[in-house]
Amino acid sequence: MKVLILSCNTGEGHNSCAAALAEECRHENIPCDTEDALRFISPEVSRFISNWHVRIYRHAPGLFRVGYRAAEEHPTQFHEGSALYRYLTQGAEKLCGFIAGSGYDTVICTHTFAALMVSEVVKTHLPNLKTCFIATDYTCSPSVKDSALDRYFIPAASLSGDFLGGGITPERLRACGIPVRRMFRSGVRKEDAKRAFGIPVDHRHLVMMCGSMGCGPIMSIARRIARALPADQDLTIVCGTNKQLFGRLSRRFCGLNNVHIRSYVKDMALLMDSADLYLTKPGGISVTEAASMRLPMVFIDAVSGCEEYNKDFFLRTGGAVTGQTPREIARTSLKLLSNEPALEKMGDALG
Repeated sequence: MKVLILSCNTGEGHNSCAAALAEECRHENIPCDTEDALRFISPEVSRFISNWHVRIYRHAPGLFRVGYRAAEEHPTQFHEGSALYRYLTQGAEKLCGFIAGSGYDTVICTHTFAALMVSEVVKTHLPNLKTCFIATDYTCSPSVKDSALDRYFIPAASLSGDFLGGGITPERLRACGIPVRRMFRSGVRKEDAKRAFGIPVDHRHLVMMCGSMGCGPIMSIARRIARALPADQDLTIVCGTNKQLFGRLSRRFCGLNNVHIRSYVKDMALLMDSADLYLTKPGGISVTEAASMRLPMVFIDAVSGCEEYNKDFFLRTGGAVTGQTPREIARTSLKLLSNEPALEKMGDALG
């Protein structure tokens, strides 16, 4: 068995899922490689889609919201033969050569674009290739039902009905959760994790992050929290790859001993271990990582789209809460941070 994992560079969620799968393959001594599916169209297309995805997320989230809704309301745009389908599958020939030439017998897709491309490869060239799709959000995203793979691994059995249709039949579905890397399942003592980040062990710690791209009303929420944050509570804000946000926040909160600004954090698992509460947008992978650590969450509805379904799923579990405005989100976060029984109840709901 030799596995190819196909992701797409549209945010770190799909790549993090791919990394978790690769980690498990290595643990089981299964040869595997990970590739960006979009590069088989062309490296230029991959960079173009990735760059515009980041720009829209950071600067025009409303546009993403509208686009996602339009895709849901007009699913035929992904049907075989449509212009969008032809565009997304034009790399199938090159991908087929790569799969055959490298001896892969199994392909795992962590993005819908990859699933469409692999479906075309199976249909036209490699009918015996074993294929599967890993859903990285708590919904069936547009175009998933236009793919035709052997298995579809979904986050929860309660979502099965959303995925049925097109070529997806009940026997192809497997409800097994979303893969996360082992670091999010190991756990470090909260006191030790706090020491690693310079947080006093007797302080409550709120970690705030809005995706690897640092999108959403972070500054507005952070100002309100910092203004009312007690001396025995700490706030850490992770800006990810958003260098401009890192600079603005660093200048704004310079001199506040209990507000810590970080750029890109490699060991997010350790930072989450240090947290008592996690303030974040509901990206499918990040909330699954937090849930695996039983870390209570407050959601920022920064971009909606598929993340709206993630938000609703975890609100129903009782492991997360949200607010309609930055003021409400800040007030809710501060209130929870001082309420240990409430935090424990939310953590138990994620267990």
